[in-house]
Amino acid sequence: GVLRPNPKAREVVAACKKAGYPVVLATNPIFPTVATESRIRWAGLEPEDFAWYTTYENIGYSKPNPAYYQHILTRLRQAEDCLMVGNDVDEDMGAAQQAGLSVFLLTDCLINREGKDITPYPQGDFDALMGFVQSWA
Repeated sequence: GVLRPNPKAREVVAACKKAGYPVVLATNPIFPTVATESRIRWAGLEPEDFAWYTTYENIGYSKPNPAYYQHILTRLRQAEDCLMVGNDVDEDMGAAQQAGLSVFLLTDCLINREGKDITPYPQGDFDALMGFVQSWA
């Protein structure tokens, strides 16, 4: 299928910002800043929507290394005040939890290469994520 931007992503980012949370785009840093910013705009957002976003120029770790998340935390708050939202079971959930973050598994475009049990994670589509964010904030 053809991937299209989901306008609900922008709504979730806006809700987090309205609640006073700095929003970080923790994308695997395989692209330079200019490409990451293009990807952000393709998704219907602006680079300015994020307090920070990872690129290969600004971080020395990548997913699923817990040090990736620990480095991000040095720019933010305490881990217990942060929520990692991701759709990749291997790269987003376990390593983020090891770094002390709460997690939410976005099941839209779910990636679960090894067929792991996902029942331990709070999870759902963008609508469920919005509800989770609003109750978490």
